[in-house]
Amino acid sequence: MTIKRHIPNIITLLNLLCGTIAVIFAVQGSLIMAAIFVAGGIFFDFFDGLAARSLNVAGELGLQLDSLADVVTSGVVPGIVMYQLLDNALPGNSGVENTGWEVDPGWWDWNFNTLALIGLLISLASAYRLAKFNVDDRQTDSFIGVPTPANALLILSFPLILTYQPDSFLTGLILNEWFLIGLTFLSCYLLNAEIKLFALKFKNWGFADNKLRYFFLLLCLALILVFQFVAVPLIILSYVLLSVVFPKKEEV
Repeated sequence: MTIKRHIPNIITLLNLLCGTIAVIFAVQGSLIMAAIFVAGGIFFDFFDGLAARSLNVAGELGLQLDSLADVVTSGVVPGIVMYQLLDNALPGNSGVENTGWEVDPGWWDWNFNTLALIGLLISLASAYRLAKFNVDDRQTDSFIGVPTPANALLILSFPLILTYQPDSFLTGLILNEWFLIGLTFLSCYLLNAEIKLFALKFKNWGFADNKLRYFFLLLCLALILVFQFVAVPLIILSYVLLSVVFPKKEEV
C-alpha cells in the first residue's frame, strides 16, 4: 500500500524535475530545449491524477504537490520564455551572455532590458490561477480560466514556430514587441477569466462521458498534421471556443 500511494507523487515530481531543467534552458536562452522539457512535464502532469484515481490514492498532498510542480513547469518557464522573446523584440535588447561569476560587474548593474520583465507577469498570473484552483470547488469537473499547461504550450509554441516554420509574416508578428506585450496581458487574463472550460483529464475512457474530449483530440491531431507548430495557438483558441459553445455538456 505504501509504494502504491507514492506512485502518483513520483509522477508529479517528474513533472517538477522537467520544469526545473526547463528553467535552466530558458534562462540560458535555449528555448527549444526548454519547450521539450515543458512538454515532458505536461506529459507527467496529465498522468499523475489519472494514476491517483486508478490506484484510489488521491489525496490533498497530491493536489498541493501537483500545483507546486505546475507553478514551475507551466508558470515560471513560460514567463521566462516570454521575457526572452521580449528581450529580443524590444529596441536595445541586452544580448548579454552568461559569462560567469568571475566577470560579474556588480550586483547593482541591470544587464537586461527592464521592460522585458513584463513577460514575468505570466508567471505571477499562473501562480495565482493555480492557487485559485486549489480552493475553488467549482473546478472539480471543469476549469475556470485557461489551465496553466495549455497556456504554457501556447507561449512555448512561438520559439518553435520561429525556429522550424520561419515565415516573414509570422516572424514579424512574433517578434513584434506590441504583439508580445498584448499576448502577455491576454494570457494573464485568460488564465484567471471567469470562463468555464471543459477539463482535459479523463476520469474514464468511456465515449459517452468524453465525446467533447475525443472530438477535441481529433481536432488537435488534424490541426497538427496540417499546421505543425502553428497549430498550437489554433488549438488553444479552439479549446476556448468549444468550451464556450458547448457549456457543461460534458460535465454532467
